[in-house]
Amino acid sequence: MIPLSAYVAVSAVLFATGLLGVLIRRNFIIVLMSVEIMLNAATINLVAFSHYLEAMQGQIVALFIIAIAAGEAAIGLAIIIVVFRGKISTNVDEMNLLKW
Repeated sequence: MIPLSAYVAVSAVLFATGLLGVLIRRNFIIVLMSVEIMLNAATINLVAFSHYLEAMQGQIVALFIIAIAAGEAAIGLAIIIVVFRGKISTNVDEMNLLKW
């Protein structure tokens, strides 16, 4: 059986990778992928602790996180398509389309 610390270590590495992607990269698609990686790290933690504590609440919350991540990806990709049609860069610093 794989120990809980292994799951936590993998989750920490994934979360750190996603956080670095959000902070360092400026491409909107890379930022969205990094947020997805961070959500997956949280899901791994929830499922691992849920299994370790023999409770179903963590797995149920993990399903909600997966559903929210799917919605976030769909809305993010829709925003990217609108920006591409307007011939605006996908650089996060240059996008001011949604500002007043």
